Amino acid sequence: MSVDLGETWDALGTSASEEAEDRSLIDGLHRRLAARLWEQLNALVTDWTQVVDAQGAVGRVPLLLDQVDREEVPEAWDELWDRLCLHGETVSAASFAALPRLAALAPACAQALELASAIVRGTLRHPDGEALLAACPNEVARLRELVDQRLRTRPGDYHRLFGDLLALAGQYHWSASLGDFADDFYAVSCPGCEAEVTIAIGDCGCYAATREWDQGDVERRSLRPALAEELRDPGRWMHATAGRDGQQRLAEGIRYVFGRAECPACASVFNVAEAHTTANLPPSVETY
Repeated sequence: MSVDLGETWDALGTSASEEAEDRSLIDGLHRRLAARLWEQLNALVTDWTQVVDAQGAVGRVPLLLDQVDREEVPEAWDELWDRLCLHGETVSAASFAALPRLAALAPACAQALELASAIVRGTLRHPDGEALLAACPNEVARLRELVDQRLRTRPGDYHRLFGDLLALAGQYHWSASLGDFADDFYAVSCPGCEAEVTIAIGDCGCYAATREWDQGDVERRSLRPALAEELRDPGRWMHATAGRDGQQRLAEGIRYVFGRAECPACASVFNVAEAHTTANLPPSVETY
């Protein structure tokens, strides 16, 4: 009896490949099941009678979460926004307590993803925001992955989602301040002489200037954009993400933000991102 060794090895290879795929699928199911069980446990141990929402009330948020988990109810989502992220920016302890439930809903629900991301954006607006957020790292990682997946589809609300991604990566400052570079202006202080300098990036030009109330921007100095290969994080991955998704204006703007400027008053050259961060973050949370 003859045996075709080639066919035998092909069969073994196919079998091994299928087994690996099955194992990967099972591992993925186990991870999702574990995550879901953790979310359910979190819901059980959260004492919602002690967690105050943005309206100053307790107990209402878990009822609303149960409602939107069962069916799509626009009114319930509107109320959740009012209680968890009032006016799109005011967060409370209940906001962070709701993140595990929102993260569980987010893969199949755009509303949940948007609300959860908005809560994370508001982290620095709550005195204990960073500590509360640190209690759910798995949820934040999952939300970041979901937002990144959405960005790859190049949606119409790309800029908002990019801001969400920045917040989920811990870049709260840039999430709040980074524009779309159509006509963006940033006010910074020169580290050398402390003169106020206006940074312009957009269709109006890319320059540093002194802003006069009656003359506009005078003494303009062209900005010096960073080379893409010389960027360091977070500018490096911000630029890479925008470039990956075909957002060339955004990618170019990031090079200018993380580039250098010349002060019109004293001619010293400084890093734009560092100056802007210093001007807009309290010392305890400064991050470049």
